[in-house]
Amino acid sequence: MALRAKFCHVNFNVLDLERSLAFYEEALGLHEVRRKEGRDFILVYMGDGTTDFTLELTWMRERKEPYDLGEEEFHLAFRVEDYDKALAFHREKGWVCFENEAMGIYFIKDPDGYWLEVLPPR
Repeated sequence: MALRAKFCHVNFNVLDLERSLAFYEEALGLHEVRRKEGRDFILVYMGDGTTDFTLELTWMRERKEPYDLGEEEFHLAFRVEDYDKALAFHREKGWVCFENEAMGIYFIKDPDGYWLEVLPPR
């Protein structure tokens, strides 16, 4: 029997939950779809309202030091309806950290330093 898995969510750990929630809502239009609170943590799942895939933001109450993101080689990608409008908005906000015009893509950086790839419509 072949295993069939379905994408569910990806997790980013964040230092300032409110700042991250505001960023993902403003930068990419994601909204909180559910939340789980424990004694030592808060998990907030952000969604786009059209798919079941979510971004889980994990905030650890005692964490004060930035997370080690390695060499910024991993990232999460988002497809936007109006690429030029999104790029102009992200440039205006100062969030664009890398552009690859030859490939027609760019990256923005969230408040914790995670890279987010922005793609045009198919």
